[in-house]
Amino acid sequence: MRGLEQILMPESMNTKDRLTETLIKIVSDASEPLETKEIEKKVPAETRQKIFNRLKNLRGEGTIKGKMVGAGKGTWIWWKKDAFA
Repeated sequence: MRGLEQILMPESMNTKDRLTETLIKIVSDASEPLETKEIEKKVPAETRQKIFNRLKNLRGEGTIKGKMVGAGKGTWIWWKKDAFA
């Protein structure tokens, strides 16, 4: 029997999908900030754009921290939210 949450929110709309959980684990387990490119190498089955969008969403929710460094398009770095506390 499906729960109310599954009925109201289909799997495709579930915000805590496998990719999101994987990205949270990768960033949380890291001992230092990671560049987007480093995270991409750990999730080769997903596109760069999808990974980057999820990371930005997680940053917006406050689950992880992130910052663009460098000139032009720059490079984004990501770290766990309590890394420097």
